[in-house]
Amino acid sequence: MEISGLHIGLVGPLPPPSGGMANQTRQLAELLQQEGIAVTLIQTNKPYYPAWIGKLKGLRALFRLIPYLAHIWISAKNIRLFHVMANSGWSWHLYAAPVIWIAWIRRKPVVINYRGGEAEKFFNQSFFWIRPSLRCVTAILVPSGFLQDIFRKFGFDAVIVPNIINLDRFLRKTRIKTEKACEPHLIVTRNLEPIYDIASAIYAFSLIRASIPAARLTVAGSGPERFALEHLVKDLGLNGSVRFTGRLDNEMIPVLYQEADVMINPSLVDNMPISILEALASGVPVVSTNVGGIPFLVMHEKNALLVPPARPDAMAEAVLKVLNDPILANHLVNEGLKLAQEHAWPNVRERLLTVYGQILK
Repeated sequence: MEISGLHIGLVGPLPPPSGGMANQTRQLAELLQQEGIAVTLIQTNKPYYPAWIGKLKGLRALFRLIPYLAHIWISAKNIRLFHVMANSGWSWHLYAAPVIWIAWIRRKPVVINYRGGEAEKFFNQSFFWIRPSLRCVTAILVPSGFLQDIFRKFGFDAVIVPNIINLDRFLRKTRIKTEKACEPHLIVTRNLEPIYDIASAIYAFSLIRASIPAARLTVAGSGPERFALEHLVKDLGLNGSVRFTGRLDNEMIPVLYQEADVMINPSLVDNMPISILEALASGVPVVSTNVGGIPFLVMHEKNALLVPPARPDAMAEAVLKVLNDPILANHLVNEGLKLAQEHAWPNVRERLLTVYGQILK
């Protein structure tokens, strides 16, 4: 499409804190600008002003929402379309739906870029309120066939535009494994929330340690489960072999992958985790649960090993299989790198710009 003079209002969260959707928003803004497209960023998680408002739970939403709505209204004067990074729950009602209705009033097309593994649950509970907004949307983008199927189930068509991985940050020369790992470093890079079931990864690690006593685990992420997880580590006698880093910034995440032998993704609910793509792009074998959209992203025994959720025994068995079989590990690494290439900007660019072109023709 002709992108000269194209001006997009990109709506979504930005780091800090770093997270899947925040990183995707910032990365997309930078890539579109490199294409010569003007981008107005409308941040959904802008810091509270004054800062003390952030301590007042009821009032702080109002102090963020009013400037947010004003920014959308004013931006609509100059932009040609809105591109909204959307998720389930209150995030939809507070940040995505208002953009849709303001765009409808101002006669601007709006693209909803929907993500999140809890979409079906959210739709089942709230679709009476969601449907009117979706009917005003010009196009729906999703990063996986998993979400495409959910939207189809509820009567809406969605176009797959994959998540973007910046290979320059993660890509490295493939490490050829020739022997079993004696002191393996395992990593988990998910927030410490119930849906990501970090406890199962820790239980699995305790089983792995029984076979490989020198194994160690790094858990990189923050969240409400940290206190309970630290106690679990203590109860299992794993002190000294498990490290909690807290949330790492974007510069430190690639360093962690460079040091890893296997990445574990134990989530109970998921769509298309950026963390899996980051691991694959870094040449790190992945062992993940097979929930939600993950089987749409990776294939068992081709570019990852997939196990049932909440099964630490199966997870430990899969990790040990990778660590003890260099041929398998190298196969997963090589195929994972190929998959990561499919999510690089040159491959995603045409899909996204095609959608923009169809909307604006």
